[in-house]
Amino acid sequence: MLDQATKDRITQEISSNDVVLFMKGSAVFPQCGFSATAVQILSHLNVKFSGIDVLTDPSIREGIKEYSQWPTIPQLYVKGEFIGGCDIMREMFETGELQGLLEEKQVAKAS
Repeated sequence: MLDQATKDRITQEISSNDVVLFMKGSAVFPQCGFSATAVQILSHLNVKFSGIDVLTDPSIREGIKEYSQWPTIPQLYVKGEFIGGCDIMREMFETGELQGLLEEKQVAKAS
């Protein structure tokens, strides 16, 4: 059950950052292959993103699944919009759709 405090924290993260990746581990040390792949895609595209480690907070780990109505982690949000998980990111990257979306939404590049 997604409580209001957790929902508010998730909403705050998503609205405060252009790109948010809810993941297992950190961008420097991903804790699963899917999170590692997601980080590699965003890093390859030179995208500035906020990585939220769901392993450090069980309420966020379960809450994000209910928030997005998506059962798996990682989860990517761009400018407040839920994009999907690792498989969707990979497919969008391979077709160029992810790059187009990031350009269309005017997402900042990493410095």
